[in-house]
Amino acid sequence: MVIATALTILMGHQADAARIKDLATIAGVRENALIGYGLMIGLNGTGDKTGTLFTVQSLSSMLNKLGVAVDANAVKVKNVAAVVVTAKLPPFVKPGGRIDVVVSSLGDATSLQGGTLLLTPLDGADQQVYAVAQGPVSIGGFIGGKEGDSVQKNHPTVGRISGGAVVERAVPVNLGDKASLTLLLRQQDFTTATRMASAINTRIGNGDLAAATDSGTVRLQVPEAYHGRIVELVADIEGLDVSVDLPAKVVVNERTGTIVMGEHVQIADVAVSHGNLTIRVKTELQVSQPSPLSEGGQTVVTPQRETDVTEDKAQVILLPEGTRLGDVVRGLNAIGVTPRDLIAILQAMRAAGALQAELEIL
Repeated sequence: MVIATALTILMGHQADAARIKDLATIAGVRENALIGYGLMIGLNGTGDKTGTLFTVQSLSSMLNKLGVAVDANAVKVKNVAAVVVTAKLPPFVKPGGRIDVVVSSLGDATSLQGGTLLLTPLDGADQQVYAVAQGPVSIGGFIGGKEGDSVQKNHPTVGRISGGAVVERAVPVNLGDKASLTLLLRQQDFTTATRMASAINTRIGNGDLAAATDSGTVRLQVPEAYHGRIVELVADIEGLDVSVDLPAKVVVNERTGTIVMGEHVQIADVAVSHGNLTIRVKTELQVSQPSPLSEGGQTVVTPQRETDVTEDKAQVILLPEGTRLGDVVRGLNAIGVTPRDLIAILQAMRAAGALQAELEIL
């Protein structure tokens, strides 16, 4: 059954231990978003149309800065496209380093294939320039043909330039003089945070330097032996294994029929009934023609509909209290439910108070 294949892979024992570097990040050490507006040239007639005013104005302004006087009203080119350039600036990258950029069409260009991005400053949230991007774009696809006869692969109006931006300014992150570090859990949980603090205290040989302040934060006082050596301290603790504990949760995507259950999902005593009602309407067109020698006769098309209603017998399965995920899967497979049927059953079980887990519907 599809349900067994999709869900039994989630069954198992308690979650294995994970490294701290996979569970948490250090407060203040993060990426920063960059954005810029630029022009893409060299397109083979797939650029913005003449009516895209901001593209024409940008092209005219750029040419004027290069010493070429151009009337914006006279510019009519199809090989240029206005684009928005985005990138992520890593926390410790230095000036001269390179980062990847994503180029997205802003106007009505049909493809960025073969285009080259002109020099584009990339600004941060503070409106300061942190990088400059330029270079040929790779879109990983194509579009060809004309009018109704065309073929397209992937998304041709978004591309990427690997190492396409040179960093001009770094975001200052100073760890050397910190007296404490704050670890932020990617998934908040009180038990996991407490276990993480305990693992850190055991590693550094002091029982009170690390403490969980809430479900998503562990604060660590820098030991005297690590003053001025924060990088070594982080390296010592980020590889420690911590047993992860997560709440019982069921995630349902009703649009795609996808259901993901955690291993701690339990149910109370509940009886589940499953039955299908199928209504099939079949229409046949009957053609009635007049006799060969009749006068004024007309050909008449008469639809004849046949309705068939089939209702399967209800199947009932009893799931006792304390039943875990494996038993739920086997029981629901026994009555032949589909993924979409299972979504409806889970919602009904939650409404009845029998599902001992959080139900999240995407």
